[in-house]
Amino acid sequence: MEISKEKFNELSFYTLAHPDTIYFIHQHIDAYTAQTVDENTKPISITFSLAGLYLYVEKNYSGRQVQQAHMKLSQTKKVWPEFEIPVHKGGITISNILTAAPGQERDLMIKEWCVSVWQAYGNCHAMVALLVKERLGV
Repeated sequence: MEISKEKFNELSFYTLAHPDTIYFIHQHIDAYTAQTVDENTKPISITFSLAGLYLYVEKNYSGRQVQQAHMKLSQTKKVWPEFEIPVHKGGITISNILTAAPGQERDLMIKEWCVSVWQAYGNCHAMVALLVKERLGV
């Protein structure tokens, strides 16, 4: 899936400049890694991306809570699983998000994007849930 660096940077700027610094919506653009994964993507990158999506979509973690979970996960053993990567990685892209009006509409589109990407990895859900439970106790 081709996503321009320019659009990714635009979305990053939006999320980093977001007025709600407690929630930390920027963490959710980890969906980008899962959506653009290829043969060069490191297992740790896809693991953290999928764990973040799982915690957000399935466990209702805020961006800040996902960030904290990533910090704990980085302190666990360093052997990362190999995931089966789907061909289709979600129907919503950064381009769709950027067409939504800034504010609540765009924030909701980011959530829909994360759900879309997470659903595309349906074959990995059990493996991610087990990894998060074993390493984080969640």
